[in-house]
Amino acid sequence: MKGTYLKWKGRFIWLAVFATAMGFLEAIVVVYLRELYYPDGFGFPLRLMSSDLVRAEWIRETATLVMLAGVGIIAGRNGLQRLFYALFAFGVWDIVYYGALKLLLDWPASLMTWDLLFLIPVSWLGPVLAPVINSLTMILMALLFIGRQESGYYVRPGISDWVLIFSGALVILYTYLVDYSRMLFESGVLSRGGDSAEAGERLMAMITSYIPEHYKWPLFIIGEVLILAATVNVMIRSNKYSKNETVN
Repeated sequence: MKGTYLKWKGRFIWLAVFATAMGFLEAIVVVYLRELYYPDGFGFPLRLMSSDLVRAEWIRETATLVMLAGVGIIAGRNGLQRLFYALFAFGVWDIVYYGALKLLLDWPASLMTWDLLFLIPVSWLGPVLAPVINSLTMILMALLFIGRQESGYYVRPGISDWVLIFSGALVILYTYLVDYSRMLFESGVLSRGGDSAEAGERLMAMITSYIPEHYKWPLFIIGEVLILAATVNVMIRSNKYSKNETVN
């Protein structure tokens, strides 16, 4: 289609601008939070936030995800594009967020610095390098899939590709959630019966004394390999089944 190439490149550019602004906005919110809870600099063990502030953070994180999904839906011309435009925006937002924190707070000290990544449904923990790699992967997949499709190729992940992608994502998600989830089980918060107040106190004590040291990099790499394998499969098949019409 005449002019399509410039149009999809323009969508990527404006999504990047939007995500960059969101990344700085997110970083500034974290600057305020760290001024309140970590005036001497962020680090582990974590300091407990009030229940009201935790609920506010859940709402903020949910709103952020809705905004990123919304711009993907607006930018995309079909289901695949909507998904990967949203993932592209997420990836740019996340990388810019860490860049802005480095600019504003001179943090993180390195890409191996541990961070509290998300709070939904429980705390996600991991070195900064891990989400940055995930973000670069999402950006790469979006550029490849959408760019290939808009250039006149038939791009459609099959069931096996989606299985690889979601399996890889779940493995990576496990590496982020395993430490905090283990604390929930060990404290007795998730077990039936017993003294819930006592279990809650044990959990608080564990959280405020826990310093993460060992990230499950082998599992993370397996998750990334699964996702990249699916990406390669899709690109190979797009070469085989090229056609003149790009998208409906």
